[in-house]
This record gives sequence, structure tokens and C-alpha cells, in this order.
Amino acid sequence: MKKITYKPLFKLLIDRNMTRTDLKRLTGISPGCLAKLGKGDNLTTDVLVRICNSLDCTLPEIMELEDEK
Repeated sequence: MKKITYKPLFKLLIDRNMTRTDLKRLTGISPGCLAKLGKGDNLTTDVLVRICNSLDCTLPEIMELEDEK
């Protein structure tokens, strides 16, 4: 079974020298959404699109599927 991971997003933030707080400030996402990102929980497509628009990237650049352990 596969699950979503946001590891590519966190790598992108590191590459751009940004913190999660920077992401929250730039996108306007809530602390709850930020916590969901950290846990790999599901987010609405609206939130994912807002992140992509703010970072000028695509969905595959911020999320991927990986095998559940």
C-alpha cells in the first residue's frame, strides 16, 4: 500500500534556505495544515495548490507516493 509523503517539499525548503515558518508565512496556511504536512496527513488540493503557487513549483515537486512500512 502507498501513502503520500511531503519529503520533496521539505527538501525544496532546505534547498531554498526556508523554514516551515517561512512556508506558513508565505502561503498563509494554518498551523494545523503545517502540522499535517509534518505528519504526512492528507491536505486539501486547495492547500497544495496554494503551496505550489507560492513556491512556483508543481505537485510532484512537493509530494510523492511511498510504500507504507
